[in-house]
Amino acid sequence: MFFSGRGRLECELRNTKIRSSDVSHLRILLYGQIGVGKSCFVNSVDSAFQHEIINRAGEAPCSGKSYTKKYKTYKIRNVNGGFLPFVMNDVMGLENKDGVQTADVISALLGHVKEGYEFNPDTPLTEGDRNYVSNPSPDDKVHCLVTIVSANSLSLMDQSVIKKMKTVKQQANDIDIPQIVLLTKIDEVCLLVKQDVKKTYTSKKIQEKINQCSNMIGAPVKFIFPVKNYCYESDTNDPTDILIMLALRHMVSAANDYVASL
Repeated sequence: MFFSGRGRLECELRNTKIRSSDVSHLRILLYGQIGVGKSCFVNSVDSAFQHEIINRAGEAPCSGKSYTKKYKTYKIRNVNGGFLPFVMNDVMGLENKDGVQTADVISALLGHVKEGYEFNPDTPLTEGDRNYVSNPSPDDKVHCLVTIVSANSLSLMDQSVIKKMKTVKQQANDIDIPQIVLLTKIDEVCLLVKQDVKKTYTSKKIQEKINQCSNMIGAPVKFIFPVKNYCYESDTNDPTDILIMLALRHMVSAANDYVASL
């Protein structure tokens, strides 16, 4: 039964009504280490709604360096020719010494980062810069923060990266922005899930990884969602779509509750 409600999930997400007249869309910010699947998740969400494999947000899974260089907003097409009521932003990946500055992630949360801003791993965006939005509108601000963590590299995460994540997490807490965690690449740590995605929530290995993730970055287990991105497939499938949409439904719901409280 758990994996039989794909159509209902899609319909619910397509018909989301924003609970504030001050915003035209719900903004979801994705961040995490390099290579964990941030851009791939954007493509996977788009693929799930278009019912075909989409690759609008470029991916470089084997490069070892962040593929995302600029701050960009991704909209998902709706069936009526318009767009769904939520957007996603992807930022440069976190790295031990390089990667996105935590100050830039925090600036994005607050709506200070202009569309198209090119991240500089050496210097954060500062007030007065032409890419700094001094008076952000409610639409510019982030309404849900999503930390993306790879299940196959949890044990390899550098303490400096974890510290950066906790810094961003604390800032989001301070301004009451809701947060969830995506646990990606679950098929790479559990053979049962690799063979059948429907076994995700009954897999002891996946539950172990969820608990490990919770302990490592300080996120409640109930806010950690295991997902499998579309990486090698030539077509979409219902079980993978459902995992993606379950996580997305929570993001959208949390973001909607947040804008309603502003």
